[in-house]
Amino acid sequence: MNTRFVKLLSFNIQAGASTRRYRDYVTRSWTQVLPHREKRGNLDRIAVAASAFDIVGLQEADPGSLRSSFLNQTHYLAEQAGMPFWRHQPNRRVGRLAGSANGLLSRFEPVEVHDHPLPGRIPGRGALWVRFGDELGGLVLVVSHLSLGIQARIAQVSFLSELLAGTPRAVLMGDFNCLPDARELQPLYARTRLTPGVQPITTFPSWRPRRAIDHILISDDLTASQRWRLNEPLSDHLGVAAELRIALD
Repeated sequence: MNTRFVKLLSFNIQAGASTRRYRDYVTRSWTQVLPHREKRGNLDRIAVAASAFDIVGLQEADPGSLRSSFLNQTHYLAEQAGMPFWRHQPNRRVGRLAGSANGLLSRFEPVEVHDHPLPGRIPGRGALWVRFGDELGGLVLVVSHLSLGIQARIAQVSFLSELLAGTPRAVLMGDFNCLPDARELQPLYARTRLTPGVQPITTFPSWRPRRAIDHILISDDLTASQRWRLNEPLSDHLGVAAELRIALD
């Protein structure tokens, strides 16, 4: 039996903005709606980090608006990181000022991709569903960004549980805005084969990580040989990473 090792990264990139302290949310709030030359340099640093991985899931990637100088950040990162395959899922747009998307960068070509909007009182959250072929054993991977409110997360987890129920080889990655053992995530573990990581990895805030809210969940027939985080503060979150061991028939 052959085994393939695949390095995964999940990263909330905050539309390329660099936040180093809480007061930046106030003093640098204008960067959320206006372009700035520092963003391109920060995106280049994110691309360097992403280039060490095989599959990257992005959250809060701007799909092309004023604040990103109308640059599709997922596409840009794919080119700069040398990733031949990419896909983005725009979820929220504030006119021409700002937009937010989930994104996928990959060295492996997906055989099927679907965009799923997530339920919530305020629209703008989504799940990017991707299936790979035999070279990854039919792996299904979902990139998602859950809401801040617990009631919305409960509805979104219910949706994701139905989406991934019965999927034998699955990965769910993203910014969940909650701990891996949060009560709203329990239905996910009960209805799918996904399991929480053995040791939570703190990723937020990036300058003093105290909360484990960014996750890579894998199904019980897959093995994570390593789990770690990126320690360079390129966003207000740190990227979370895992090396996946996939047994191929």
